[in-house]
Amino acid sequence: MFAPANRGEFLAKFGAIPADAFAIDLEDGLPAAERPAVRERLAEILAAARGHAPAAARLYLRINAPDTADYEEDCRAVAASAWDGILLPKAESGRAVAETAQRCGLPVMAGVESIEGLYAIDSICASASAGVFFGAEDFIAELGGVRTPSNAEVAYPRATIAIAARRAGVEALDFVTVDVRDDERCTADAIAGKAQGYSGKMCIHPRQVALVNTAFRPDDAAIEAAQRIVEGHERALAEGRATCVIDGRMIDEPLVRQARTILAATQA
Repeated sequence: MFAPANRGEFLAKFGAIPADAFAIDLEDGLPAAERPAVRERLAEILAAARGHAPAAARLYLRINAPDTADYEEDCRAVAASAWDGILLPKAESGRAVAETAQRCGLPVMAGVESIEGLYAIDSICASASAGVFFGAEDFIAELGGVRTPSNAEVAYPRATIAIAARRAGVEALDFVTVDVRDDERCTADAIAGKAQGYSGKMCIHPRQVALVNTAFRPDDAAIEAAQRIVEGHERALAEGRATCVIDGRMIDEPLVRQARTILAATQA
């Protein structure tokens, strides 16, 4: 869940928002003229966010991109602070991610939001210990394409990022749904992102958080089916068989892994 760094009233609402992480924004959500003053207050802003956010929530600071005038000042202001990590927008190389982590002394979650970033996805994932996120709006703007409700135009980068993140063993967050009043689209986007292997989704309005949590959390029927699969498979192994039939489906190791993933998600 994103919040502009200059809006203290937003920070005060964190306690009522069931997000796993919050990103305090120094980039697009903050007017450029206000950035110097906000940098001077980062410790105060972090303390306020900690005081309001759920105890288990992670707090990230989204700084400006490496090719901007604000980047150096952002890194100096945040170096070795108590944030849980840095959100680096528009990452275009693993080197840029690694340098940001070194300068800030914090884990980096890197934004893949450009064509160059997509082509460098493997090196970015290798350097982004906190994970990656997909910035679909920036990506399509650079491509010169048009965003549509079907998301067909971002199918390739969306899948590529999720696959690369899984290969590197890091978290991947899906793009934001910019129409904050369209609950159906937000839910559909979240369900599709989960199906593609994303571990979560970025939100830009509090109402979206509950929708995304529900979409990513397995429902009771899925949990019960997963339990039947795992238990049936374990019985089959004990009887010397590698496969079994559960609910009319032939179950083997790949389906068991899927079931275990569902059960693990209930503990997240």
